[in-house]
Amino acid sequence: MPSILNSLKLIADPTRLRLLLLLAEEALSVAELQEIMGMGQSRISTQLAQLKKEGLVADLRSGKNNIYSCLAPADLLDIATRAAEELPERAKDTSSLAHILRKRKDKARAYFDELAGKFGRQYVPGRSWKGLAEALLKILNYETVADLGAGEGTLAQLLAQRAKKVIALDHAPKMVEFGTKLAKEHNLPNLEYRLGDIEEIPIDDASVDLAFFSQALHHAEHPPRALREAHRILKPGGTLVILDLHQHSFDKARELYADTWLGFPEAELAHMLEQEKFSAIETAIVDREDSPPHFQTLLAVARK
Repeated sequence: MPSILNSLKLIADPTRLRLLLLLAEEALSVAELQEIMGMGQSRISTQLAQLKKEGLVADLRSGKNNIYSCLAPADLLDIATRAAEELPERAKDTSSLAHILRKRKDKARAYFDELAGKFGRQYVPGRSWKGLAEALLKILNYETVADLGAGEGTLAQLLAQRAKKVIALDHAPKMVEFGTKLAKEHNLPNLEYRLGDIEEIPIDDASVDLAFFSQALHHAEHPPRALREAHRILKPGGTLVILDLHQHSFDKARELYADTWLGFPEAELAHMLEQEKFSAIETAIVDREDSPPHFQTLLAVARK
């Protein structure tokens, strides 16, 4: 039986309290706890070791992972639950846990992730991700599309081949000038470049069917504000697609690429979308670079 006094001392620490309550709801791996809490592996493992030593959690080996579960008595969990009402992270933890559990159930996605990982490993003449993406764009029809943080507008130009109207937004006047020139050269009268910020989008309310943030959100000073703006401009039932970096530790990206954020944890991005009233949220890691610093591409899709 765990010592009541020692147990109370342990869960007085906010991180251990959060861990205990998460494990009380579901058995989780360290990787899943990292994703939910946005913390490093060593920090989480250290706190779990202390909880395990006191007999409040247990671990079980499953393949390459240790799965942790809660052993805390009901009366201690009751105190912990009431104490957690004072934690600002509690609502986010609950939301992120729900997202993790939804992902677990998506067996089909795991299968297709495996297939995707095989694509391109063996050379086949004429087969590439670029070719596949362009082929899919050709068969999809859109009314109005917004490419938010478009840069020179490569994606916007591809989308303009099928959409009735594409608005490419960028905050750099030279990018807008360059993109406008390209649109004229390639005879794309339905592609309009606009100067503006993704946190204050110069597009009318409920006027867009599909909005993209392609490697743009990590440049925002306030990402939730950019997501709120995307929600505003989308029509009811409209779709938001985000391609960005998964959270990384390559700090030089701030200097090299003018990045404000070092990517986003998958569960945290899902939580931000949920907070901004998006629904049908799906996320996945869709690419991993072989070369250092091994950037990973995070995809999120959500509906208004």
